[in-house]
Amino acid sequence: MIDVALADDHFLVREGTRRLLEESGRVRVVASVSDGAQLLEAVGRLAPDAVIVDIRMPPTHRMEGIETARAIRARHPRTGVVVLSQHASALYALELFRDGTDGLGYLLKERVGELDDLLGALTQVIDGGSVIDPIIVEALLQRQTSPSDRQLERLTGREREVLAAMAAGNSNSSIAGMLFLSQSAVEKHINSIFAKLDLAPEATGTHRRVAAVLAFLRADSLSE
Repeated sequence: MIDVALADDHFLVREGTRRLLEESGRVRVVASVSDGAQLLEAVGRLAPDAVIVDIRMPPTHRMEGIETARAIRARHPRTGVVVLSQHASALYALELFRDGTDGLGYLLKERVGELDDLLGALTQVIDGGSVIDPIIVEALLQRQTSPSDRQLERLTGREREVLAAMAAGNSNSSIAGMLFLSQSAVEKHINSIFAKLDLAPEATGTHRRVAAVLAFLRADSLSE
């Protein structure tokens, strides 16, 4: 069982998410609150495995969820955090991952209805991994890059497909099956992506798979 704390200022959304998670038989919702301050208090008191937090909550309904997520990761590094948003915003994702990617996920709210995706994200952040909603990645990959985005222009079509699958949290073996490639071919594509995006060899606490996606996010935000 995964112990989860929820935060969303809309009661019906919060209650619906709680029911969905608990009916899966894999999650126990230990707290269900309406703002970031209450969530922080609950995490300190109950030490859940993970939290799910809406990106916009009182008092300003801007980025309270992101601020709360960063505070939880700083104070309780063993607690994974999944931030939910109604908007496929590159800027939100960049802000969330500004100080690191470990144990953080950014999903669109529609994923709540896709239980396997949400449970998969919770599992990944609890394990210290990172998740970015594939819809966000797909939208960015389909956009035409600007002339200044020379790094992005280097990627082949196949490398873009591999990157989208990486961002969805798929392992190398899963990507191989999805794209009908050998695992060695997938590894070569991933190494090529890292090289073309000038991502240095992985340092402690850094997820190059997510960093590759963030390279697209940064370029997209600069072009807006």
